[in-house]
Amino acid sequence: MSDLPHKDSPSPWLTIIGIGEDGLAGLGEAACQALAQARVVFGGARHLALLPLKPEQTRHNWPSPFAATHERLLAYRGQPVVALASGDPMFHGVGATLAKWFDAAELRVLPAPSAVSLAAARLGWALHEVEVIPAHREPLESVALHLAPSAQLLVLSRDGDTPAQLAELLVAQGYGNSRMVRLERLGGPGERISQGQAVSWDHPSGAALNLVAVACCADASTPRLARRAGLPDSAFAHDGQLTKQDMRAIVLARLAPDHGELLWDVGAGCGSIGIEWLRAGTRCQTIAIESHPERCALIRANRARLGVPELKLIEGRAPAALAGLERPDAIFIGGGLTATGLVEHCWDALKPGGRLLATAVTLESELLLTTLYQHHGGELIRVALAQAGPLGGFQSWEPARPLTLLAITKPV
Repeated sequence: MSDLPHKDSPSPWLTIIGIGEDGLAGLGEAACQALAQARVVFGGARHLALLPLKPEQTRHNWPSPFAATHERLLAYRGQPVVALASGDPMFHGVGATLAKWFDAAELRVLPAPSAVSLAAARLGWALHEVEVIPAHREPLESVALHLAPSAQLLVLSRDGDTPAQLAELLVAQGYGNSRMVRLERLGGPGERISQGQAVSWDHPSGAALNLVAVACCADASTPRLARRAGLPDSAFAHDGQLTKQDMRAIVLARLAPDHGELLWDVGAGCGSIGIEWLRAGTRCQTIAIESHPERCALIRANRARLGVPELKLIEGRAPAALAGLERPDAIFIGGGLTATGLVEHCWDALKPGGRLLATAVTLESELLLTTLYQHHGGELIRVALAQAGPLGGFQSWEPARPLTLLAITKPV
């Protein structure tokens, strides 16, 4: 990530210009001057086509893969270069990537209104109350994470087929009554707006450059899936190997997901802990490790259903399957606790200050947790839950199997 400018920083040579569908007519004086002085211009074919030809100016389409851009730009370092981007380059745009490659003092960014800003203006939506989902570069399933009654979403589309695919997803998630508005080529002469309900969406594929506004409306039978820890057990497809709702809430409270942190969910079962870690944190990451193929299939289904397709699944048996993985900030061992070398490998891999949590229901695994507690300290907790149920013509408590939990923070 680039640093803030300081007195010894280089002078800006790369100007990143946000350009809208109205082309040159929508650019300010500074942007027009930078384009006139630039010896080299980078941009997408659509953006470059908006500029009049200048024989003395070299123009490059963005290469594929985009990472190759770095070396090409370095070749012109110090010369006046312009990079064209859609709308606001720093909002899910190429400017955010270029800012990771170059010092902030080398850049000058001249943004235009983003498609998101234009959409909010057309709809009369307060932009700070809207959830923006970059489905142009992330799996569309991530929309499911943000579905809630009365939520307002702006979904950046990958192509002209995205709105129809989004409608299908909304129906499958129990949000078929939601209102959808497709906004195409905003800000230009080809601007077009069409709308309808997800359940009856029948508009043909349109322009590739579009985004979709969704005013969420849940069906009467759609369960509420909060972002806080402790989803109902019915939210997960599972084969019985599931950390139950109340215990899951206790575990996640001690795992304490924080911004950008990585969790290893070892012996993941149906993936419930790792999935809730992703739903609760901001830009968190999960690597789920599971050896049973049937349970791996459940994890894949659950991560898509619950809006966290970014969950990484390692199909293999720990500790061998842990080799070479990025060091985690937290580890949950939900299965395979007694496997030879597993706990030692996890403890060694855990970052200083990281949290390790493990649960046990058998005497053998409880003995292992007790030994770890004696060596490392932490919290050793016995949890016994019971639910009311019928007993003849009366109600009585039905106890669940007691569970032992060990939570350790690794010294810094």
